[in-house]
Amino acid sequence: MEKRATREGYGEALVELGAERSDVVVLDADLSGSTMTKKFGQTYPDRFFNVGVAEQNLVGMAAGMALSGLTPFASSFAMFLSGRAWEIVRNSVAYPKLNVKLVASHAGITVGEDGASHQCIEDIATMRSIPGMQVFVPSDFNETRAIIRRIADVPGPCYVRTGRSKIPLIERGPDHKFQEGKGEVLREGSDTAIVACGVMVSEALLAAEELDKKGISAAVINMASIKPIDEELLSRYAKSAGCFVTAEEHNVMGGLGSAVCETLAATPPVPVIRIGMQDVFGQRGTAAALLDHY
Repeated sequence: MEKRATREGYGEALVELGAERSDVVVLDADLSGSTMTKKFGQTYPDRFFNVGVAEQNLVGMAAGMALSGLTPFASSFAMFLSGRAWEIVRNSVAYPKLNVKLVASHAGITVGEDGASHQCIEDIATMRSIPGMQVFVPSDFNETRAIIRRIADVPGPCYVRTGRSKIPLIERGPDHKFQEGKGEVLREGSDTAIVACGVMVSEALLAAEELDKKGISAAVINMASIKPIDEELLSRYAKSAGCFVTAEEHNVMGGLGSAVCETLAATPPVPVIRIGMQDVFGQRGTAAALLDHY
């Protein structure tokens, strides 16, 4: 099974957009080799800006470029972009509804050996709490490319979460297109519905196979669009599934699990089991070992 990191999909999509649109500019906080913006910088050096280790300036400069009619993509590690620069994101980007695209790499515990200080498990919560901010967590390399290309045409602020680890490419039909506010049913099932995002989507598919061996029919829904979320799809499965399981590489508080629960609170009751970081920090270790441990 081929594996590629979602951050790689981001890097490739940027280069494609750069060739098609002169308004696309890219800013990075001295991490271009890790966020995968480096290739854009090499290809279009006049439209690439390394602001140094200064995430607040990164976001502020991106806001200024958006006010000048450009379409800026600003990147850093999730811990810094959603944490250190949060107030600038809120007041300089989201409040004036500027067309800034924030793409954060190295999110979740699959950052691995970097340890708990860099394993951002709160970014979905902090970003989706900002009014008007759209939040997306792609499930693989190909979906990342699709999301980046899509949000280039979507007005207003967006946050996209990518990862460092190589994860499996998910098999899809040739006609698949990403659409904000829409979930993707990867597998039908009648007993339970597993709603996952990011690295946990491929894990959810494996889990569904194991459940099938035990006579349990599990649907798998890829919810790459956390905000807006597909309320219609969740409500439909709430009427047929015996329970929901959410799976995310994020604290269970404020992330995908919370977004699903908020939606289901307005539908016929169904139990929801939230798989994710149970309000604890990560620790140092390999990506695979940490996923197993938690």
